[in-house]
Amino acid sequence: MARQPAKTLWYDRPRYVYLEFCVEDSTDVKVLIEDHRLEFSCKNADGVEFYNEINLYARVNSKDSREKRSDRSITCFMRKWKEKVAWPRITKENIKPAWLSVDFDNWRDWEGDEEVERAMVEQYAEMLEKVTEKAPPPAMDDLDDD
Repeated sequence: MARQPAKTLWYDRPRYVYLEFCVEDSTDVKVLIEDHRLEFSCKNADGVEFYNEINLYARVNSKDSREKRSDRSITCFMRKWKEKVAWPRITKENIKPAWLSVDFDNWRDWEGDEEVERAMVEQYAEMLEKVTEKAPPPAMDDLDDD
């Protein structure tokens, strides 16, 4: 039986790049993470063989990278060699294979987060200033002594 690529989702974070190989009930899972390359293979419950090879966009720390198998998929956590540098794509080549997609459920545009956070802190500080500006206390002479 011929091997086929597994549907693969990926997303980027400041320290790690995540790849999820969508194969349910996988067996014989083999993941090889090298500094510039990832190789994945497995079989599903029907005996279909899957194989993916990705030349990575940038270097990863293969010693500090892991994979985790669940009933639905195999997720690889690859530690970036240069942290806090966004990857515009997962592949070294500027191509997008049909089996590879961005995981928009987990994607977050984290570049510039510091500026957004700083703006939120400034907005919060301004709001606090407005709240703490003391006005004269309200008149309470219209309250009954009941």
